[in-house]
Amino acid sequence: MSDDENSPVSARDAKQLFAELRRAPALVLAVSGGPDSVALMWLAARWRKSLASGPRLIAVTVDHGLRKEAAREAREVKRLARSLDLPHRTMRWTGVKPKTGLPAAARDARYRLLTQAARSVGATHVLTAHTRDDQAETLLMRLLRGSGIAGLSAMARVTEREGIKLARPLLDVPKSQLVATLKRANVAFADDPTNRDTAFTRPRLRALLPQLAAEGGNVRNLARLAARFARANAAMDVLADGAERFLALRDRDRLPLDAGVRSFEASAFAALPEEVRLRLLMRAIDAVGHEGPAELGKVEALLAVLDRGIVDGAARRTGGTGRLRQTLAGALISLSGGRILIEPAPARRHRSGS
Repeated sequence: MSDDENSPVSARDAKQLFAELRRAPALVLAVSGGPDSVALMWLAARWRKSLASGPRLIAVTVDHGLRKEAAREAREVKRLARSLDLPHRTMRWTGVKPKTGLPAAARDARYRLLTQAARSVGATHVLTAHTRDDQAETLLMRLLRGSGIAGLSAMARVTEREGIKLARPLLDVPKSQLVATLKRANVAFADDPTNRDTAFTRPRLRALLPQLAAEGGNVRNLARLAARFARANAAMDVLADGAERFLALRDRDRLPLDAGVRSFEASAFAALPEEVRLRLLMRAIDAVGHEGPAELGKVEALLAVLDRGIVDGAARRTGGTGRLRQTLAGALISLSGGRILIEPAPARRHRSGS
């Protein structure tokens, strides 16, 4: 990509952005009508036309039913898609909207509808227009919430939901370049006022970015930090994989992993680095529990209790017979006889009214 953050995205740069998607049978483009998603559609259409053969492109707009302008914006996207020779569909989020947690609920509904659209047209991927600016904002949001290494990795380039891959090909592209691209091509786009509504967290943080940039915390540096966290997170996952295999080998004559129970020898578990122990606990709880995913802070508190129990048991020279029984995220975690067991917790009993 060009180092000039105000220059349009070139055809050569677009070819690199979408290169890994060339062999997909079909791609759904998530297009809201704003500058980022309109640029995604315009760049993808130009890229597809440069190929002798390639994936079918289908533009999809999700109307959340939250703004009266949304229906008109969807029609504008359809008109632009038609000019680019792309089919277009509008998916609507119907039903009662929650009074609290609206952004998260809307995001979940959007991805659910997009993956539904992808399956209906035989697409393997949904492409979203998240940019470097979005990555920086996501890092800040998660930093303020006290996320761990995985959370501070912010958004991955490719994730998966219900068997459909969610790809973010513009994740390293600054928003300013996308706006410059549309201006050069004389392509109009919508302005969503909720992006400036300070009733929501992301717009409030977005308003702080100029001040952070003055102190060196610009979008480029924040996105680079997220990439470094992602690199560290990937390394920790490799270590956790190795530790999991090591503990499984020690348990090969005990309960198999597919028996609905995870089992760790307490002394071997205690010898592992704290971050690895946390990841193994979270994996086990999420695998057998029925109320997950487990919250990091609660797993950290559980690990502290486990560590104390293991140390107390060792101090009594009983091979770690400190006892513990605790439920978390639908899993029952116990420490007894020098072993840690994680198994499904009994279903909660609901008291009937008197």
